[in-house]
Amino acid sequence: MSPAPLRFAILGFGHHAVRRLLPAFARSKHATVTGLWRRDQTAAVQNCAEYGIEHCFTSREELCASSSVDAVFITSPDAMHREDTLLALKHGKAVLCEKPLAMNAAESREMEEAARNAGLLFGVAQNFRYNRSLDLLREQVAHGAIGDPQMGCAEFAYPADRAPRRWIADGALACGGPVGDVGVHCIDALRYVLQSEVLSVTTLARKTEDSGDVEAVAMLQMEMTGGVYASVRVSARAAYRTLVEVTGTNGVLVAENGLTVDRPVDVVLRRAGELVETTTVDNGDGYVRMLDDFAAAYRGEGQFRASGEDGVRNMLVLDAAYRSWRSGRRELVG
Repeated sequence: MSPAPLRFAILGFGHHAVRRLLPAFARSKHATVTGLWRRDQTAAVQNCAEYGIEHCFTSREELCASSSVDAVFITSPDAMHREDTLLALKHGKAVLCEKPLAMNAAESREMEEAARNAGLLFGVAQNFRYNRSLDLLREQVAHGAIGDPQMGCAEFAYPADRAPRRWIADGALACGGPVGDVGVHCIDALRYVLQSEVLSVTTLARKTEDSGDVEAVAMLQMEMTGGVYASVRVSARAAYRTLVEVTGTNGVLVAENGLTVDRPVDVVLRRAGELVETTTVDNGDGYVRMLDDFAAAYRGEGQFRASGEDGVRNMLVLDAAYRSWRSGRRELVG
């Protein structure tokens, strides 16, 4: 007999939950949504009715204390992640928290330590770790398809001025602009594909007239273990695009749309400028795989790919990136 699905409640329900999470839960065999809470209670009641969600909680405390909830999926603004996570852990709930994990590394370390001390599962929703494109890139690099990796690049651009999440331009609620919002995905993707850690960061970034107190466009130059140099390019004022690329001593791997879930992705291997092979994969089940893997880890079956510890490492890189922007110097991570 299959185990009962892991019962999630979504804390901070909004556009992301409707667009990405609910469709994934509908396809998941091992996780289900049993409740939600959002600040706008009128909208919460409407959401529960529209999507058939059983429990419409009236407070965060009620959600976290509920015996109908096994795990809390935190999708609130970045500035609330620490408080929301600690509340859920206090009530003995496993936590899957959206990225970036917190406003800074100190907060994220406090969250990770609280989960570890409580013996509770704590993961970060770095969903791209479950993209088949990144799995293939990681496998090809590990098997020596391009020789020794020398350079990596990840790019994520999107028009944030047309996005429904208005709070992401508010520095009191968001961990920066696109560096914190999607740059963390790029950083994590390079760490995952290369199985390497970031040692230091140099950042160039700029604000625009309408970006508020956060950056709108940025580039990070990173020194990574294994002698790899990598770049992260992000923009919140450009047409949508994602890219992951790794150059080695004997070839290059390119995944245009590598961090995309809405269309098939071609992973291209070239050597000396010549096409060697193209493999097409579909990332459409990435969120489902993430939920099912978290449920498996909750049952004690393996490790969740994006642990709280990994979230802390990403936050250390973000801290260094923002320090570099302020100082104008290369900053060490940690």
